Amino acid sequence: MSALIAVGIGNTTIKLGVVDPATDQWQLMHEWDTAEFDLSEVADELPKESCRWRVASVQRAAEQTLRQWQQRTRSQDDYLAFSYKDLALTLNVNYPERVGMDRLIAAVAVNERRERNRPAIIVDAGTAITVDLVDAEGVFQGGVILPGFRLSARALADGTDQLPNVDVTFLAEAPAVIGKSTTEAIRSGLFWGGVGAIRELVARTAAELETAPQIFVTGGDAERLTGYLAADAQFVSDLVLRGIVLAGR
Repeated sequence: MSALIAVGIGNTTIKLGVVDPATDQWQLMHEWDTAEFDLSEVADELPKESCRWRVASVQRAAEQTLRQWQQRTRSQDDYLAFSYKDLALTLNVNYPERVGMDRLIAAVAVNERRERNRPAIIVDAGTAITVDLVDAEGVFQGGVILPGFRLSARALADGTDQLPNVDVTFLAEAPAVIGKSTTEAIRSGLFWGGVGAIRELVARTAAELETAPQIFVTGGDAERLTGYLAADAQFVSDLVLRGIVLAGR
């Protein structure tokens, strides 16, 4: 079987991973800011033989750029950008075609990881924060969407006259709750408000279940948040890419 190139295209970041079909191990992983996506940076590192491209995208322009590059430089490869119909995943939602592919692909990966007959809650902290439920039978039941840290910071700056657009790299460590400056106050509100929102949404989702759920956390801002969630919350850095690999088999 040919190597699989998994690409997860988000609104803020794009991740690419090449999986060796013989070992199921990553041969290559690379990440870009979506606005700076340039596949020429890794072109020489991709396998020379024909590959299978499997793509999960929530950013149409970036996916089109990827598709055009693949057709121009690697036309021998097989290329598929997933729709919900391509996934071995049952959905219990209205308008399944409108659900973000990142959310669905994460559910595919979680169904492989979770304990049988136990539901799972998936927290994906990226451009948007999503909190989704996969029930004990593996059915995607929907969830919650709220602005991520960067979107919230930008909204405060854009919607007011004097509040600054705060750099969210502060998330490397938790800020003090009581801010001594406007910037510190915004940082506190973004971080602790985000943590509080996620905790509440996870708790309310879990309260509707008969069995205690497993909690999986992923996304660009996820690792630093995991320690503030449930003690058994599991951080999985490559959850979406792993879901793409599973869906692409």
